[in-house]
Amino acid sequence: MLGIQQILRLIYINFVLTRHGLDEFIFATHLFRPLRFINLLLPWNWLRRVDAPRGERIRLALEDLGPIFVKFGQILSTRRDLLPDDIADELALLQDNVPAFSISQSRNIIEAAYKDKIENVFATFTDEPLASASIAQVHSATLPNGDEVIVKVLRPDVEKIIRRDLILLDYLARLAERFWADGKRLRPREVVDDYKHTILDELDLMREAANSSQLKRNFEGSNDLYVPEVYWPLTRKNVMVMERIHGFPVSDIASLKQHDIDLKKLSERGVEIFFTQVFKHNFFHADMHPGNVFVSDTGQYIAVDFGIMGTLSHDDQRYLAENFLAFFNRDYHRVAELHVESGWVPKTTRIEEFESAIRSVCEPIFERPLKDISFGNLLLRLFQTARRFDMPVQPQLVLLQKTLLNIEGLGRQLYPELDLWQTAKPFLERWMNEHIGWRGLVKSLKQNAPLMAEKLPELPLLLHDVLEKAHNGKLKIEWKSDELEKLRRDLRRSSRRNYATITGAAMLISAAILLGLDGRAPTIAFDAPILSWILGGLGGIILLGAWPTDRD
Repeated sequence: MLGIQQILRLIYINFVLTRHGLDEFIFATHLFRPLRFINLLLPWNWLRRVDAPRGERIRLALEDLGPIFVKFGQILSTRRDLLPDDIADELALLQDNVPAFSISQSRNIIEAAYKDKIENVFATFTDEPLASASIAQVHSATLPNGDEVIVKVLRPDVEKIIRRDLILLDYLARLAERFWADGKRLRPREVVDDYKHTILDELDLMREAANSSQLKRNFEGSNDLYVPEVYWPLTRKNVMVMERIHGFPVSDIASLKQHDIDLKKLSERGVEIFFTQVFKHNFFHADMHPGNVFVSDTGQYIAVDFGIMGTLSHDDQRYLAENFLAFFNRDYHRVAELHVESGWVPKTTRIEEFESAIRSVCEPIFERPLKDISFGNLLLRLFQTARRFDMPVQPQLVLLQKTLLNIEGLGRQLYPELDLWQTAKPFLERWMNEHIGWRGLVKSLKQNAPLMAEKLPELPLLLHDVLEKAHNGKLKIEWKSDELEKLRRDLRRSSRRNYATITGAAMLISAAILLGLDGRAPTIAFDAPILSWILGGLGGIILLGAWPTDRD
């Protein structure tokens, strides 16, 4: 149930959408389509000209609605498996730059977190923030021992604002899923739910600090990637202190060339870092846009902002590696099999039909030279094809695809001739050799040897127990089918709808009978009995509630 503040906010959202000419989308929904003529009667529509493309209008509307909607738009821009390209391209232009909050508020938050004056914690503290975004802002400071640090501070009341807008987004997603023709296919509630988990995780700076420490440990001693040190004694849920780094933004090509940094090697090293995170460490930075990646004067990458990280299960890693190798060998039958085996698409999917769909999408891509093929776009096309076969949303794969697109973009910005496949193929083949076949079996046995040694003495007793129950007729086998459960749910839903339909129809018939009892009951309007109005109204409401929707 929406509160007064949320209703007012919803009215404001509708005002912003109308101002940017997006009311056409509202009246295009199944719910409001019969009222489309009202749009022609509104005076402000008579002289209004909407020349901007729809993607640009959506982007401008989100910017007007504030930082939470901007953040949602940024995350939505990565869901190219759901959005048309023109809208996704515009949403990718959204900037998360918002005015800084006041110095007094920033100081109060920090001092409340430490229960001490800032002057007692830091030797120096710069009031002017280095950067300001929708979730937090960053100040520079110096510790008493002389270490240069940055202090990241969450915005005041940001969690309250985010939760308020999340309720609204969920409400709008429910409406879209119920009344929008494409609502079932695009699954807006799943998109909002994915955004909810992402943005709420970013509100916990202790979590971000832990992510940073894990990534730093993974690359300890590496010359490829440097991760700043976290100062744990000074880190709280809403305040985080990290080592201050110095470097050039990865997009500053002129500075990189000025310091004689080999851009070809730098771009290839970026690809290696990504695949090392995904397949070796199974813990990858999932927000590697140019603003979060720097380069030292020695050519070492430096990463910042660890609010969004991704992981894959061992099965996902294996299926993904096999998918890439099968793709570039044009073995589409194996790609289709892997999707079914992994559970990414339903087990009932026809392999031959899925293989044909994949081939029709991928063959035009492979007509180009390998160096011109985008890994990220290949993965995107794969998701779009799989979506037609009821592939559920896989948040970890969406993060991976988004990160891969970022890495490719950075790499080809540094070195346009980057052949990502040439760099990635040896890594993937080496990973497959280590994890599949005899080497993988030996490695798995070594890892599971302690557990197997612990459980081995119990096996004879367990086997004896099973055989004894089978001999005495007491062995029970439980079988569960997802399809059968779905059928049961559908039958229950159908039974409830039939019951509601019969009840509603009975009420309407009763209302009609009472109406025909000419003057035998008190009347209110149009000479109809009160009970006829009540029964007719309730019957109509029940029938409308039982009416099938697109989701059914």
